[in-house]
Amino acid sequence: MDRTTDPMRKKQEKTLLTEVELEFMTVVWDIGSGTVRDILAELNKVQERAYTSVATVLKIMEQKGFVTSTRVDRSLVYSPAVPKADYQKTTLKNLSSKLFNGAPATLVARLVDDEDITDEMLEEMRALLTERLGDNER
Repeated sequence: MDRTTDPMRKKQEKTLLTEVELEFMTVVWDIGSGTVRDILAELNKVQERAYTSVATVLKIMEQKGFVTSTRVDRSLVYSPAVPKADYQKTTLKNLSSKLFNGAPATLVARLVDDEDITDEMLEEMRALLTERLGDNER
């Protein structure tokens, strides 16, 4: 097969992160940047992983555009290419669009109906809405 037409060789499109990739990305966001060993050490606090598996997932995430790498001495140092707030915004828009028919109010209503949401959390949400809307109380 011609290497230029092989779909597996194309740069992967930036999409949403898989569950495993999100776990890795959260570590990269938390530590700012790090080598495979640095990221592995953090991941292994929760679940044991193999060095080669971590290196492979990070390479895929780089191909997708979520992390960048620079060579320092003999190691690659990975850094976030996408700020966490930007990814959160994209993910919520995607969730709202696909699961709640593009109606953010429906998403919020489902969240508020969740029995695990405490009164304190609801007060935080109210404060955020009040701040966003400004002081329009009459």
